[in-house]
Amino acid sequence: MKKLVLLSGRGEEEAQRCERIVQNSGIEWTIVRASWFAQNFSEGEFLDMVLAGAITLPAGGVAEPFVDVDGIADVAVAALTDDGHAGQIYEVTGPKALTFSEAIAAISRAAGREIQYIQIPHDAFVAGIAEAGVPADTAWLLDYLFATVLDGRNTNICDGVQRALGREPTDFGTFTRRVAESGVWNLTPARLTEAA
Repeated sequence: MKKLVLLSGRGEEEAQRCERIVQNSGIEWTIVRASWFAQNFSEGEFLDMVLAGAITLPAGGVAEPFVDVDGIADVAVAALTDDGHAGQIYEVTGPKALTFSEAIAAISRAAGREIQYIQIPHDAFVAGIAEAGVPADTAWLLDYLFATVLDGRNTNICDGVQRALGREPTDFGTFTRRVAESGVWNLTPARLTEAA
């Protein structure tokens, strides 16, 4: 039997239009709507800023329940290999919503060094990523996420991990300790490139 699992976004009409395509495909489907990935700080768009010691973003005081992507992967594997997930929409989040300032403080504690969170206006952020040479598609996505999606609509905690796996999602503190133990946050940008 064929199965589809779609990784989707929370609170995004554009993503939900894609969901409807999958739902109408005639194939057994499961949709996983994920909050912001915790791994954005350890291997994604924000890693270079963490390594530089300052994360400069237009996030304000909006809280986000960052989710560990390992939990997302576990939900997807369960949906593809186990029965009982067909037709389900799992909204997967971490167990607690944190502001970016709180998340950066947790990273600082785990890494054992000061990492600042610097709040900047959205226009300055967009101009900065353009000046930095960020690829156009990534720049568009970051602009969209900070201008539209990070407006408080997704602050609520959801039970997708619990429903799909029967366990609690990984909390952000556990994630930060695990990453700190790996040494990723102690690499210099040059050493990070060599390690890749």
